[in-house]
Parts: sequence; C-alpha cells; structure tokens
Amino acid sequence: MDPVTLGIILGLVLVGAIVGGVVWSKSRQRRLEDLAEDDSGSDLAKPASKSAAKSDGVIERLRAGLARTTSSLGLSAIFGRDTVDESLFEDLETALISADVGVGATTMLLDTLRETAREQKIEDAGALRQALIEQLKESAAGFDPALNTPPDGGPLVILVVGVNGAGKTTTIGKLAHRFKGQGKKVILGAGDTFRAGAIQQLQAWGVRADVPVIAGQEGGDPASVLFDTLKAAQARDVDVVICDTAGRLQSKRPLMEELGKVTRVVGKAHPGAPHEVLLVLDGTMGQNALSQAKTFTEVTGVTGLVVTKLDGTAKGGVVLAVQQATGLPIKFVGIGEGNEDLRPFHGPSFVEALLS
Repeated sequence: MDPVTLGIILGLVLVGAIVGGVVWSKSRQRRLEDLAEDDSGSDLAKPASKSAAKSDGVIERLRAGLARTTSSLGLSAIFGRDTVDESLFEDLETALISADVGVGATTMLLDTLRETAREQKIEDAGALRQALIEQLKESAAGFDPALNTPPDGGPLVILVVGVNGAGKTTTIGKLAHRFKGQGKKVILGAGDTFRAGAIQQLQAWGVRADVPVIAGQEGGDPASVLFDTLKAAQARDVDVVICDTAGRLQSKRPLMEELGKVTRVVGKAHPGAPHEVLLVLDGTMGQNALSQAKTFTEVTGVTGLVVTKLDGTAKGGVVLAVQQATGLPIKFVGIGEGNEDLRPFHGPSFVEALLS
C-alpha cells in the first residue's frame, strides 16, 4: 500500500474515533442525568419549569408546598365559629393529631393555648387562631437553622444520613446545586456503596450540579471512599464536602454501628469533621420519623434535620413534632421537585404558611 493511501485510511480512522468518543460521552451524560431521580423514584432530572424557578417569596412558596396539609387541617371551619368553647379545642386537637403534630406536642400546645385564652380573655375564634400562630412562631424561632462553620477555616464537611427512600441522594444533589450557586467549590463522596445504582445516581447529580464525585466500587468499603473524598477535598482546596451514606433501617443495630464507624473515619481524615450530620426524614412517614431521629442521633450525633416530601403529604405537622421532640434544628425542608424547592427552614415563616 502506498504512503498516500495509508495516510488517508489512518486519517479516516482517527476522525471516526474522535466522533465516536464525542457521541459516547454525550450518551453517557444523558444516561447519568436519567438516573438523577429521588430515592422514591420520581424523575428529578428534568429542569424545573420557568414558573417554578421564579421566586414567589418564601411564604408564598411554602404555602404552595404545604397546600395539602393546610387543607387537611380545616382551620377555616374550626376558627370560623362565633365563640371559643371546649368543642373548638377538641376539634383543633383532632386536626393537629391528624396532621402528625403528635399527641404529646398537641397536648402541650393546647394546654398553653387554653391558658392564653383565659389570661387574655379571648372569646373570638379569629383572635384565638392568631394566638395559636404567635405561640407556634415563638416556639419555632428558638431553633437556629444556620449551618455550622468549620473552626479551622477548612472545608465544611456534611455527612448525610437516613433510611432508604427518604430522599437522601436527592437532598445531596440539591445542596450541591445550592452551594455551587453561591460560588463555592463542592465535592461529593459516594459513601452509599450498598444500594444498587446509588453511586450512579449520585454521579448523575454531580453532572447536573457540575461538581466532582469521588466513588469506589459497588459493595466496597464506604469508610474508605469517604476518607478518599476528604483527602481529595483538601488537595483541591474545596469549600464544601457532602458525603452520602448507605440508607439503613434504624432497627438493624450492626448496620447502624457501621455508620458510626464511617463517622469516626471522617473525623480521622479531617479533624473536627463532620461539622454537620444531617438526618433526612421523609415527611410522609409521620411519627415513625421521631423513632428514626432518636436512633440516628445516638449513633452519629445528628446536628440537624432535613424533612422532605412535604408537598406530597397532608401531614406536614410532623415538622413541628420532630423539632420539639428531638430538640434538633430543622435546617432544610423539601416542598417540591425543583432545586429551589429545598428551602432553608425558617420556623416563623413555616408556621405562617401552614396556619394563616
């Protein structure tokens, strides 16, 4: 074969390889984006609509997300009567318990409200409703939702824990998007090596948020993956490290102990870390969320809560119950599928949206 012909053939092969590589890369990215769905299976890879992305104000967005809970409470009927009597308090008790505020929290709430009504001689139902709102606002304002600041000025290390299906991976993806939008350098650690597809799902969120993901092999040692993530973050001068963990039932003690090991390894990789341990709770789980919060706190030292799926449940009162029962601040709430629908929790605004 003459040199000219050989050169033409090699050139065609090279062009074909380049084109094929580009097509494969785009195809892989599309496959990863298709995996960017929440733990319960709803597709979140689709971009939020322009109307959803448009900021409507904190309370307005919360109202929209909490519409089902507000409707189920039926407060308009309860406080629409002419006088304040015991039947009103009984109906209010039923409504609050039905919304998963919980028996204990509801009893304390109504005892205080009755006392307020007596002291202020409230006879108008509308005035009693406002007294309830102010009472809950004051209670909710006692929790600081701000994220902890690393004392050494290094990266903020966040460990995200919770049972499978709570929306843990989705929350990580939305947090990454949020921090990236603030101009911070973010890295994700794929510490959930046990659930099938969990690594690919987190990688999909990494593509979507344009942040790197440190991952190992499926079924590998999660502690090693997160150790490598911390070392990579230090080498790359990263601002925020968000670590995924395996979702596990809180009743399975050996698995919970392994999660405790992960927490200790993160501390060895970066002294003082994790600075935040965020427990993701599914808002549709109701009072079972309280049991999860108790056990996870014992094992990992939870510093804050994220309550998801509040737009898909008529039991958003669990937010008030879990915060009061655990004494832990709620850092974020999920009220929709868009990135902007993972909202920093502001207690008074939440109460205003829920009850007003």
